[in-house]
Amino acid sequence: MAASLRAISRSFLRYTKPLPIPISYNPIFSRRFSSKLFVKGISFSTTEETLAKVFSRFGEVIETNIIMDKTRNRSKGYGYVTFAEEDDAEKALIGTNGKVIDGRAVYVDKVDKVRKPWPTPTVRESSQPPETTPSPRI
Repeated sequence: MAASLRAISRSFLRYTKPLPIPISYNPIFSRRFSSKLFVKGISFSTTEETLAKVFSRFGEVIETNIIMDKTRNRSKGYGYVTFAEEDDAEKALIGTNGKVIDGRAVYVDKVDKVRKPWPTPTVRESSQPPETTPSPRI
């Protein structure tokens, strides 16, 4: 029995070829890096201009956005920085993560390109459980 299984597997492997893997494919780094960075730990006195100035040494900054608290009219302590190139964003992520800006250490992380939506809950038409009909006995 075992000998016949070995013979079958050898013949199978002899006539099948592995799929070619493209040279550019790397399963570890196959996901593209986003050019938008999330920055948390920003000082309340930090402005978008200051943030752009700090991050512009790594490449061209397209946009900076500090999220503001509307009731207190000050920063919530986090924001976003968008770069023109993904390579520049990756350099900025490595270069500024944990560094001090305006007296506070900031932590930088990449922003996912696609957000998965929350699953929508299913709603019953009525609050009563569905009626079941008894199965016929045979």
